[in-house]
Amino acid sequence: MDIKRAGAEPSTQGNPAWFTGRVRVDPLFSAPDPARASGALVTFEPGARTAWHTHPFGQTIIITTGSGWAQREGGPVEAIRPGDVVWFPPGEKHWHGATATTAMSHIAIQERLGASPVEWMEQVTEAQYLGG
Repeated sequence: MDIKRAGAEPSTQGNPAWFTGRVRVDPLFSAPDPARASGALVTFEPGARTAWHTHPFGQTIIITTGSGWAQREGGPVEAIRPGDVVWFPPGEKHWHGATATTAMSHIAIQERLGASPVEWMEQVTEAQYLGG
Protein backbone atom coordinates (compact mmCIF):
# COMPACT_ATOMS: atom_id res chain seq x y z
CA MET A 1 0.00 0.00 0.00
CA ASP A 2 1.16 3.50 -0.84
CA ILE A 3 -0.72 6.53 0.48
CA LYS A 4 -0.21 9.74 -1.48
CA ARG A 5 -0.76 12.64 0.91
CA ALA A 6 -2.66 15.65 -0.39
CA GLY A 7 -0.21 18.36 -1.40
CA ALA A 8 2.78 15.99 -1.47
CA GLU A 9 3.53 17.01 -5.07
CA PRO A 10 3.64 20.70 -6.00
CA SER A 11 1.13 22.34 -8.31
CA THR A 12 2.43 23.41 -11.72
CA GLN A 13 1.27 25.90 -14.31
CA GLY A 14 0.00 24.45 -17.58
CA ASN A 15 2.68 24.53 -20.25
CA PRO A 16 1.79 27.30 -22.76
CA ALA A 17 2.73 24.96 -25.60
CA TRP A 18 -0.16 22.70 -24.53
CA PHE A 19 -2.67 25.14 -23.00
CA THR A 20 -4.22 28.54 -23.74
CA GLY A 21 -4.85 30.76 -20.70
CA ARG A 22 -4.22 30.13 -17.01
CA VAL A 23 -4.22 26.44 -16.11
CA ARG A 24 -3.05 24.79 -12.87
CA VAL A 25 -2.19 21.08 -12.71
CA ASP A 26 -2.20 19.30 -9.34
CA PRO A 27 -0.76 15.77 -9.68
CA LEU A 28 -2.84 13.11 -7.90
CA PHE A 29 -1.12 9.83 -8.75
CA SER A 30 1.20 8.07 -11.14
CA ALA A 31 1.09 4.31 -10.77
CA PRO A 32 4.48 2.54 -10.75
CA ASP A 33 5.44 0.03 -13.45
CA PRO A 34 3.98 -2.20 -14.72
CA ALA A 35 0.83 -0.08 -14.22
CA ARG A 36 0.38 2.82 -16.65
CA ALA A 37 -2.35 4.99 -15.10
CA SER A 38 -1.95 8.57 -13.88
CA GLY A 39 -4.31 11.22 -12.67
CA ALA A 40 -4.34 14.95 -12.01
CA LEU A 41 -6.73 17.66 -10.92
CA VAL A 42 -6.66 20.32 -13.64
CA THR A 43 -8.12 23.79 -13.06
CA PHE A 44 -8.87 26.10 -15.99
CA GLU A 45 -9.55 29.81 -15.45
CA PRO A 46 -12.26 31.37 -17.67
CA GLY A 47 -11.21 31.13 -21.33
CA ALA A 48 -8.46 28.57 -20.63
CA ARG A 49 -8.31 25.27 -22.50
CA THR A 50 -6.07 22.50 -23.74
CA ALA A 51 -4.57 22.31 -27.21
CA TRP A 52 -5.91 19.58 -29.49
CA HIS A 53 -4.52 16.23 -28.34
CA THR A 54 -5.00 12.46 -28.28
CA HIS A 55 -4.32 9.68 -25.75
CA PRO A 56 -2.99 6.25 -26.76
CA PHE A 57 -5.33 4.44 -24.34
CA GLY A 58 -8.05 7.08 -24.09
CA GLN A 59 -8.83 9.51 -21.29
CA THR A 60 -11.54 9.93 -18.68
CA ILE A 61 -12.28 13.36 -17.21
CA ILE A 62 -14.58 13.87 -14.22
CA ILE A 63 -15.87 17.43 -13.93
CA THR A 64 -15.67 18.55 -10.28
CA THR A 65 -16.46 22.30 -10.30
CA GLY A 66 -17.54 25.10 -12.61
CA SER A 67 -18.61 24.72 -16.20
CA GLY A 68 -16.63 23.88 -19.29
CA TRP A 69 -16.61 22.87 -22.90
CA ALA A 70 -15.21 19.84 -24.70
CA GLN A 71 -15.03 18.94 -28.36
CA ARG A 72 -13.89 15.98 -30.41
CA GLU A 73 -12.65 16.58 -33.94
CA GLY A 74 -15.59 16.96 -36.31
CA GLY A 75 -18.15 17.24 -33.50
CA PRO A 76 -19.90 20.16 -31.82
CA VAL A 77 -18.60 21.96 -28.75
CA GLU A 78 -20.35 20.25 -25.80
CA ALA A 79 -21.14 21.76 -22.38
CA ILE A 80 -19.70 19.85 -19.39
CA ARG A 81 -20.74 20.37 -15.76
CA PRO A 82 -19.91 19.05 -12.26
CA GLY A 83 -20.64 15.34 -11.99
CA ASP A 84 -20.28 14.72 -15.74
CA VAL A 85 -17.85 11.96 -16.73
CA VAL A 86 -16.40 12.24 -20.23
CA TRP A 87 -14.60 9.40 -22.05
CA PHE A 88 -12.35 10.16 -25.01
CA PRO A 89 -11.53 6.89 -26.86
CA PRO A 90 -7.93 6.01 -27.79
CA GLY A 91 -6.63 8.22 -30.58
CA GLU A 92 -9.65 10.56 -30.61
CA LYS A 93 -8.48 14.13 -31.28
CA HIS A 94 -10.12 16.46 -28.76
CA TRP A 95 -9.79 19.46 -26.43
CA HIS A 96 -11.44 20.56 -23.16
CA GLY A 97 -11.43 23.58 -20.88
CA ALA A 98 -13.41 26.27 -19.09
CA THR A 99 -16.16 28.33 -20.69
CA ALA A 100 -15.36 31.92 -21.67
CA THR A 101 -16.85 33.24 -18.40
CA THR A 102 -16.59 30.45 -15.79
CA ALA A 103 -13.65 28.45 -14.40
CA MET A 104 -13.75 24.64 -14.50
CA SER A 105 -11.86 21.85 -12.74
CA HIS A 106 -11.71 18.20 -13.64
CA ILE A 107 -9.89 15.05 -12.62
CA ALA A 108 -8.08 13.61 -15.64
CA ILE A 109 -7.18 9.90 -15.75
CA GLN A 110 -5.16 8.35 -18.55
CA GLU A 111 -2.57 5.64 -19.24
CA ARG A 112 0.84 6.11 -20.77
CA LEU A 113 2.27 4.29 -23.75
CA GLY A 114 6.03 4.29 -23.27
CA ALA A 115 6.86 7.54 -21.53
CA SER A 116 3.79 9.59 -22.46
CA PRO A 117 0.03 9.43 -21.89
CA VAL A 118 -0.68 12.17 -24.46
CA GLU A 119 0.22 13.43 -27.92
CA TRP A 120 -0.08 17.22 -28.08
CA MET A 121 -1.10 18.95 -31.31
CA GLU A 122 -2.00 22.46 -32.49
CA GLN A 123 -3.70 25.09 -30.32
CA VAL A 124 -7.48 25.46 -30.45
CA THR A 125 -8.37 28.64 -32.34
CA GLU A 126 -10.77 31.24 -30.91
CA ALA A 127 -13.30 30.33 -33.61
CA GLN A 128 -13.10 26.61 -32.70
CA TYR A 129 -13.30 27.43 -28.98
CA LEU A 130 -16.39 29.58 -29.40
CA GLY A 131 -18.04 26.98 -31.61
CA GLY A 132 -17.71 28.91 -34.85
